[in-house]
Amino acid sequence: MQIETLKDVLHWTKEFHQHLSQCLSHCADKNPDERARMILAYLSDHEKSLTKVVNGFETSSNEQALNTWCYEYVNKQPIVQHVHCDSPFADLNAAQIMEVIVDQHQQVIELYRYLASRADVPSTQELLASLTSLEEHEIKRMVQSTNRFEDL
Repeated sequence: MQIETLKDVLHWTKEFHQHLSQCLSHCADKNPDERARMILAYLSDHEKSLTKVVNGFETSSNEQALNTWCYEYVNKQPIVQHVHCDSPFADLNAAQIMEVIVDQHQQVIELYRYLASRADVPSTQELLASLTSLEEHEIKRMVQSTNRFEDL
């Protein structure tokens, strides 16, 4: 996918969450650890809902902000590309799964932070701040929720 504008970044982010949801769901039945299977199912549902939230940003945000060019960042700092899901979560325990998920989300947050630091237009800065806040909040929520699985 060619990423040139902030709208493209949002579209990529939506696809990132959708792909991650599908991958987590795909691996949930294959993991031998029951707690890990529950976490994978929960995270899959969570990623699916994040897909919808990001889609909302993509469809309802200020057009000027969405049309902001950001290809300079992508040329210097390639963003995580979707990789084929070959059951990467099937052999991981709950802690390892969360480590991978948090790391992937941190990369998205770093992308948003960098773009926000380069943005000159207030509407673009606001959009990127909202997206950063959303991703940070959702990581905390996912970690907190999956920690509750430890009590089971």
